Amino acid sequence: MPPLVTPALTAVHRRDLQILLATLLAVLAWDASGLDLTVMRLLGDAGGFPLRQAWWTSTLLHDGGRRLGWVLLALLAVDAWRPLLAGPSRVERCRWLAVTLAAALLVPGLKRISTTSCPWDLTEFGGQAAAPVLHVSHWAWGVFDGGAGHCFPSGHAAGAFCFLSGHFLLRAHRPRLARVWLAGTLLAGALFGLAQTLRGAHYPSHTLWSAWLCAALCVAAQRSATASAADSTSGAIALPSSTIDATRSGS
Repeated sequence: MPPLVTPALTAVHRRDLQILLATLLAVLAWDASGLDLTVMRLLGDAGGFPLRQAWWTSTLLHDGGRRLGWVLLALLAVDAWRPLLAGPSRVERCRWLAVTLAAALLVPGLKRISTTSCPWDLTEFGGQAAAPVLHVSHWAWGVFDGGAGHCFPSGHAAGAFCFLSGHFLLRAHRPRLARVWLAGTLLAGALFGLAQTLRGAHYPSHTLWSAWLCAALCVAAQRSATASAADSTSGAIALPSSTIDATRSGS
């Protein structure tokens, strides 16, 4: 059974929206600061990015992180079919597994239509494109930077942040585990994003937006599930009442 809609639960959802809005403003402030290019210039130069092929950024955090994501997704699928831990119902597990998949697909979908190229494609960082590739903000819609594009937001970071769904699944049933899950997910996402930034694959903002988009999807899914639960509860209460009225009118 999903948790009942209570004033305490409503307050939690209100706090979710407040955090979501506050973090949105923070990400927008980062975009407005223009620090993306400043950070990349500290990490690379015309010779490229020294840590692009480093073992711990490329093999451990990129390749290894991708494999870890697939393993965790498989475990969540098994858990939805045959629960591994007591707590949420099977319906809840399946719902949040679907949200995880949606978040994992959202960012790659946005990347397909993005005209923003990766930092390592820029001419000033040794990019080998036929024409000069310049830094263009991802807010400059329809403006091509001369590169291959399809780099915004960070798909690798989203491979961790999509598991924010686990926090929403667990927090009403196993709050301590939910907090641990949240901390682990945020740490993994930050490390994946940092590795890609150090390699020259993504600007810091790409990771920030991946995190925010995955969180926003989770909050939207939570509000939808709560609204459905509220409708179901009100319908369940209304049925006996109508039955009683019909009985009284017939007697």
